[in-house]
Amino acid sequence: MIDPKTLADRFPGDFVFGVATAAFQVEGASKADGRKPSIWDAFSNMPGRVHGRHNGDVACDHYNRLEEDLDLIASLGVAAYRFSIAWPRIVPEGTGPVNEKGLDFYDRLVDGLKARGIKAFATLYHWDLPLMLMGDGGWTARQTAYAFQRYARAVTARLGDRLDAVATFNEPWCSVWLSHLYGIHAPGERDMDAALHALHFTNLAHGLGVAAVRSERPSLPVGLVLNAHAIYPGSDSPADRAAAARAFDFHNGVFFGPVFKGEYPESFLAALGHRMPAIEPGDMETISQPLDWWGLNYYTPMRVSHDPADGAEFPATVPAPPVAEARTDIGWEVFAPALGDLVRRLNADYPLPPCYITENGACYNMGVEGGTVDDQPRLDYIADHLAVTAGLIAEGYPMRGYFAWSLMDNFEWAEGYRMRFGIVHVDYETQVRTVKKSGHWYAALAGEFPKGNHRAG
Repeated sequence: MIDPKTLADRFPGDFVFGVATAAFQVEGASKADGRKPSIWDAFSNMPGRVHGRHNGDVACDHYNRLEEDLDLIASLGVAAYRFSIAWPRIVPEGTGPVNEKGLDFYDRLVDGLKARGIKAFATLYHWDLPLMLMGDGGWTARQTAYAFQRYARAVTARLGDRLDAVATFNEPWCSVWLSHLYGIHAPGERDMDAALHALHFTNLAHGLGVAAVRSERPSLPVGLVLNAHAIYPGSDSPADRAAAARAFDFHNGVFFGPVFKGEYPESFLAALGHRMPAIEPGDMETISQPLDWWGLNYYTPMRVSHDPADGAEFPATVPAPPVAEARTDIGWEVFAPALGDLVRRLNADYPLPPCYITENGACYNMGVEGGTVDDQPRLDYIADHLAVTAGLIAEGYPMRGYFAWSLMDNFEWAEGYRMRFGIVHVDYETQVRTVKKSGHWYAALAGEFPKGNHRAG
């Protein structure tokens, strides 16, 4: 086991160690204080969409246990907490009146963090689109981007004076491709044309959100959280290498290109551009406003081979087998070097601002035995990925912080409650929280910071 003090010595003293959650996954209280349904409330209640028809009605009951959970975060010794704000609590119908009671909850959350000396990293959108917006097409409709802009402005006006950083979106890859092309996440579409509309209007919403944040609070660091994919060809054959290049453009380039270069990848436009919605004058300038930081969520590599089928749709790939033998309980390959390869590649391809690893962690489903949870594989996973991160810093990459996913076990989207990512165990019957072995180790590491050897400049 990597000693936390030894690992700590590899990081600058102002490196930020934090924990992360998302509103729909932990809050519960789905009908409290004026909140109205999100697309995930509806999706969860449709048979066959979420494991066991689990839903977010109670989740970790974080909404009602806020003070207790803030004390838990403080007990872990971390410097920062990354959380998301539920759009359906703030503007319950997506457009129209702002719900003051919803803002009151986040007031208490942010004030509670400040009182405990913990930085507040807020995400404006972590997939819980107000259900009412689906009547207008949801993310496939341009007007949703403007609804997001108004919501972003309302949140920033109320909370922006006390936030340390804000992200517009979490993992647009998921809310675009996983939700509109692969049908795995809400709203469960399986249609390339719908996905292409969602892609551009999500990118546009990001840019409009950046403008909204800066109009209210110019000094608030604003960024975007992307689950970039570390993509490897299944073999060294020219066909598989070409497939990996197409996959990179499709899974990464369609977000990084517009945001950091003001353009969609050429290969993507050549294949699918004629099916995109109209890109109006000014759209790309809006999308590509400079960011103060970006967040990387990384869990597992993507390995692809060429899809030889006639008429295979871009990017025309099929999954290639994993290389590493280790798997997490959700079946994902464990391969820490991919994190380093990914950061190097992205920085080579795009002019990127400083980076926070905004999510990294592992699903292991150990339970409580004798009052403890021995999740050594999760501890090893986090330690190995932090070691890669320390190596990137030594190479000169501007890595500024790391947020363990997640603070506690929670609603794992289509997997329901059967998959556990927390460094704190949650008993969903009693809502008792138990810090796991990985949580105690992470607290020991975080407790070393901040310390004296701060980064110069």
